[in-house]
Amino acid sequence: MVLKKALAAFAAIAVFGLIAVNTATAGQPVDWQMGFQEPASPVMESINDFHNLLLVIIFSIVAFVSALLLIVFVRFNAKANPVPSKTSHNTPLEVVWTIVPIMILVVIAIPSFKLLYFYDKVPDSAMTIKAVAHQWYWSYEYPDDGDFAFDAMMLEEEDLEEGDPRLLATDTKIVLPVDTDVRVLISTEDVIHSWAVPALGVKMDATPGLLNETWLRITKEGKYYGQCSELCGVNHGFMPIEIHAVSKDAYAAWVTEAQEEYARVSIPEIKVASAGDLAAQ
Repeated sequence: MVLKKALAAFAAIAVFGLIAVNTATAGQPVDWQMGFQEPASPVMESINDFHNLLLVIIFSIVAFVSALLLIVFVRFNAKANPVPSKTSHNTPLEVVWTIVPIMILVVIAIPSFKLLYFYDKVPDSAMTIKAVAHQWYWSYEYPDDGDFAFDAMMLEEEDLEEGDPRLLATDTKIVLPVDTDVRVLISTEDVIHSWAVPALGVKMDATPGLLNETWLRITKEGKYYGQCSELCGVNHGFMPIEIHAVSKDAYAAWVTEAQEEYARVSIPEIKVASAGDLAAQ
């Protein structure tokens, strides 16, 4: 009876954990959230599936070991078993407890390596954006759509509009089209930062002197939030990332406006006089 109740409790915990993983809201964290945010990219969907597989394996192992412990407590305590066994070896059992963990590791390793390759291999992208980290804000460049650039600062609490999440909303938004492979180049002008958006399965360090790259493909329109996830200084917690995923038509209209609003300031060419010009004067 005790064993059945214990197994039922572990089963309930496992079911609750699996349900909690799939009830998070897309785009941003929510109160009392357990598990990942709702995936909105192929990479995050793969991460979520792999996480669910690990949950099943972990809960199964915990339930099995706990059941064995309960059996030992009930059947082999001093009162129920006053004369203990003196068995020291059991070859079949030792073979099993060696082979089974190896099989479990193989089951984990195969999808793990596939996921690592899928995340790391940047496909032929339709567009590129560049994220440059500063202490403590992000700058963004769109080299393929007019070569404009802008800074994105965290909105202060008094500037938040209805629906804007505190510490996550920015004054200028990254706008990207859905169903489009986007290559993201990430760099920094000072210390190590990290560009991370949980719902999109993106997390890449910005390292001084290096140009790192990753990619994303957003499958659902909406707003997605992230933050710098490196300890980059006293204002580390105030480097949010806000992405608005829109349709391709809406993105094209936004690009037209952004090319005018965020156009780079051109520096007039300065002509240096030669020695001959100076002599002629």
